[in-house]
Amino acid sequence: MRLTRKRFCSFLIALYCLFSLYAAYYVFFGRRRLGPAAIRRGLRKWEAAARGRRGGGQSTLESEEWNPWEEDEKKERQHRFTTSLQISNKNKKVKHFSVQIWGKAAIGLYLWEHIFEGSLDPTDVTAQWREGNSIVGRTHYSFITGPSVIPGYFSVDVRNVVLILNGRENSKIYYATQWLYYAQRLMLSQKIQHFAVVLLGNEYCDNEWIHQFLKRNGGFVELLFIIYDSPWVNDVDIFQWPLGVATYRNFPVVETSWSMLYDERPYLCNFLGTVYENSSRQELMDILKQNGNDKLCWVSVREQWQPQETNESLKNYQDALLQSDLTLCPVGLNTECYRIYEACSYGSIPVVEDVMTSSRCGNTSVHHNAPLQLLKSMGAPFIFIKNWKELSAVLEKEKTIILQEKIQRRKMLLQWYQHFKTELKMKFNNILESSFFMKNKN
Repeated sequence: MRLTRKRFCSFLIALYCLFSLYAAYYVFFGRRRLGPAAIRRGLRKWEAAARGRRGGGQSTLESEEWNPWEEDEKKERQHRFTTSLQISNKNKKVKHFSVQIWGKAAIGLYLWEHIFEGSLDPTDVTAQWREGNSIVGRTHYSFITGPSVIPGYFSVDVRNVVLILNGRENSKIYYATQWLYYAQRLMLSQKIQHFAVVLLGNEYCDNEWIHQFLKRNGGFVELLFIIYDSPWVNDVDIFQWPLGVATYRNFPVVETSWSMLYDERPYLCNFLGTVYENSSRQELMDILKQNGNDKLCWVSVREQWQPQETNESLKNYQDALLQSDLTLCPVGLNTECYRIYEACSYGSIPVVEDVMTSSRCGNTSVHHNAPLQLLKSMGAPFIFIKNWKELSAVLEKEKTIILQEKIQRRKMLLQWYQHFKTELKMKFNNILESSFFMKNKN
């Protein structure tokens, strides 16, 4: 009897060991074959059976978490997969174009950082070489700038180029001409195929020096984007481009803040700048002093223009824009000035002296909006005046405007300025794509 009991215990132990081995095999190997979904279904069925044994009242469908939208979800997943596959295939078929921009004038930074909203690496403005990339429409743009970008001293592996030049004075024109001769050699050797120029023109619109390089005159420059109201502008191969902010004086890309929109601004207006003898700026100062409005405005003037900006003077100027409801913009050598765009950046309404300066600029028989026809054609929400004698009435009205109305006006200006830059970016891209790439298909 004792022997039988011993055998029976041995049998139970052996059976237990076999069961343990099987359980271990199932845990470590069986689940891999089933996969996570099968395991979850098995667990749900086991839990349902357990609840049934405990006398639970849930139905079998409920215990297995029945999903009445399961078929719809399957169809939706299949639809998303098919759609993403179609988009992927479509993107593979879309041909992307490439354009490189050579920034050899400070206005190039306005184009790249303010209009294209592109970044540059490195961020240090004193770096010898800076570059960035951006995609607009179907075109990939690369941008290079810095002192190390010198004709013949960097590799040219692009077919389409936009060169940004300064032609404001003779020393700049000589430098710009050397760049154009270099580009001409690249065109003749067929290293590049299409070429355009963005030009900071002369403030008197004396730009005859570039005439010989235009394709219409037997040259190779297919497109010219020119600053100031040049009578050459025809919106066919010559287009007007904005002056923008003074990037050469390190004026930054300004981010809109809560305080910029909603704070009460302590100053009615501002004017920080050079006052030339017998100029309209002198008249402006006299008008401000007559009614004591100079005490209500942030005014800081100098007799001689200073090309360089210190950190202190830049901050002082930015504070004036931020803390003034209006920015007074008298004409200088040209009606268009950096101050207009800098005021827009801070939501301070530009009060613009809307008169033509004595120069070759403007062509009222063609562009009745001159001067500033580009800004006017895009609906700039500025205050335009023909004579500074109108300023007193403008400031008196300004004193009656409540904060809520000023906030709405700031919003409108900032939204317009953002739209203005976006429209310019798309227009610039569309012109290049149409001229550089669409013609190749015909």
